[in-house]
Amino acid sequence: MSAKIKIRDLNQYYGKKQALKDVNLTIETGMFGLLGRNGAGKTTLMKVLATLLPKTEGHVSVCGRSVSKAQEVRRITGYLPQDFSMYPNMSVYEAMDYLGVLSGLNKAQRKQRIPELLRRVNLQDDRRKKVKALSGGMKRRLGIAQAILHDPKILIVDEPTAGLDPEERVRFRNLLCEIAENRIVILSTHIVGDIEATCENIAVLDAGEIIFKGTVAELIDMAEGSVYQAEISKKELELLKKRCIVTSMLTLGNNVMVRFLADTKPFASAKPCEAGVEDAYMYLMSSRGGEAECLDSSL
Repeated sequence: MSAKIKIRDLNQYYGKKQALKDVNLTIETGMFGLLGRNGAGKTTLMKVLATLLPKTEGHVSVCGRSVSKAQEVRRITGYLPQDFSMYPNMSVYEAMDYLGVLSGLNKAQRKQRIPELLRRVNLQDDRRKKVKALSGGMKRRLGIAQAILHDPKILIVDEPTAGLDPEERVRFRNLLCEIAENRIVILSTHIVGDIEATCENIAVLDAGEIIFKGTVAELIDMAEGSVYQAEISKKELELLKKRCIVTSMLTLGNNVMVRFLADTKPFASAKPCEAGVEDAYMYLMSSRGGEAECLDSSL
């Protein structure tokens, strides 16, 4: 059976509040990024896919299995939630072994799989360390190891790099890319850099709605011709921030090198730039609330 997730006309409610609105997506093997601000509905969608939250309306299937058949879907799905915790007083190996028992792996399977996975997530030298003694990054890597212990076809990770230092973030992203070579990995995040570094196909979720789905390159194309850079004074910066979407800035003594969005060249010293993922994401999100008015030529 092909590794594919199909979501059709999914609507999700918490009481009278609608958390997801007419979501339609097809996700295939490889890394898939789900991007959106906090509260956009990403975690709700992840929980529906992981069968932790019964769907309200619509059709959702994972590798040909409806999410209404929770046990069947869970056998082929691994999930790393945003707030991950596990058995703090157990050693790393003991926790993995216990979870292996819960996953239905026999002793021989656990003896083979656990050392292999700990090596893969670079925790083999910490196997006797208690879980509560691990750093945040080590706990996230242990979370990945437990999520793929039963060799699932689907891996769902929710905000996995939030709070990690830059080195650990890069290590974690590389690990996810390796895992995605032969399975679906869904990365849900509000960190644009994680998507840019790992995913080819993405969807952007806002207020429960899919407002973009396609490739990273297609998202970037939306902002081409609308990204500018200029060196301006700090006083001019305040005026710019009121009228344009500023995507980055760097202080240069009394001046600021600023990168911003504008539909046309707004003043003489502004230079057009090649768009990046963060620019495109900001462009897309700004279009949801109407186009940002830009500076006039007085700057």
